[in-house]
Amino acid sequence: MTDLPPDLPRLRTLEAYLVLLLREVRAAIAQAEQREAERQRGIQDRPLPPDWLLEQGLNRDSPPVQVHCGDCWNKGKRTRGISLDEARRALTEGVKACGACRPDSVLGLLES
Repeated sequence: MTDLPPDLPRLRTLEAYLVLLLREVRAAIAQAEQREAERQRGIQDRPLPPDWLLEQGLNRDSPPVQVHCGDCWNKGKRTRGISLDEARRALTEGVKACGACRPDSVLGLLES
């Protein structure tokens, strides 16, 4: 058995301390569970990445630079999501296709 005090007053004091400690532990567990539930909800509610990206030029007046597949590792920082039709239109209008993800071959727009 553990080394507990033999008298009732000290045992009651120890009991009160342990009850308080247990409440704090349970409150910390509840907070951790809430944080984890919020994290999971954030993962589930995260919007899907776009299928196609258009990389913009250096300023708002410059023409687009490249078209990328949505999961391209080589996309620049100035990209925005575009639709399939917009990606096709941009490629057929002369916007360069990314050399890494090759959206032109994915879309079947390569020249023969």
